[in-house]
Amino acid sequence: MVKAIFFDIDGTLVSFKNHQIPETTKQALKALREKDIKIFIATGRSPSQLSVLKEYIDFEFDGYIAMNGQYCFNQKEVIHKQMVSKEDIESILPYLEERSEIACSFVEVDYVYFNQANEKVNNLWAKLGSAAPKLYVDEAVRALTQPTYQLSIYITEDEEEEVLRYLPNCKAARWHPTFTDIIPKDGGKNTGIGKVLEYYDIDLTETMAFGDGGNDKDMLQYVNIGVAMGNATDDVKAVADYITSEVDDNGIMNALKHFKVI
Repeated sequence: MVKAIFFDIDGTLVSFKNHQIPETTKQALKALREKDIKIFIATGRSPSQLSVLKEYIDFEFDGYIAMNGQYCFNQKEVIHKQMVSKEDIESILPYLEERSEIACSFVEVDYVYFNQANEKVNNLWAKLGSAAPKLYVDEAVRALTQPTYQLSIYITEDEEEEVLRYLPNCKAARWHPTFTDIIPKDGGKNTGIGKVLEYYDIDLTETMAFGDGGNDKDMLQYVNIGVAMGNATDDVKAVADYITSEVDDNGIMNALKHFKVI
């Protein structure tokens, strides 16, 4: 019996095509709530970037796994948090200064800022439309004194290996070709889910998750039933237990009906 379901946001709940949550997905979420099945967000977004959900739905989720598992919370308290090490911050800052063409965002709980907002950054957030967070540019040295839970570096997949040499305690969690999220090696959505399940005393055999991007792979492999959206990348589909239709083609509703959850 499924007692907890975890949902990615971008490309899973929210369409990349029209930046909306399909009506059937809203209906599915309400049906899950009526059956007392706990629903959680599991996203690369920071807590400050979750307000976009209020544009689409009029209720709160039971909990939020933000920043790819680095910061987990509900309406009452913080369940788990893990920061990027100061060692890695001190290592990457000189590299970013030397490679002045690379944009990087530094993600705190209530503040996300960039070392610069170049063409790559502006083009990406323009495509995301209303789902895009407001862009702030600040001094990167702020990361030396403020808790930083995640970095988002605007590089190609081919450039990841070089960048990660300056982040020895971190790994890449890519969900978009334009940039990759950077989190601690022992972090991830799966780690966050584990902390949330422990908090709510829910067994792993009673879980399900939906995702579409590379940063969802660990999550889909970790839960009992991992569902890849029809619009997911091939590597995500390869590790999923089930592939549903696309987000715009009632993917959430179709999978929940397939497994007789609703």
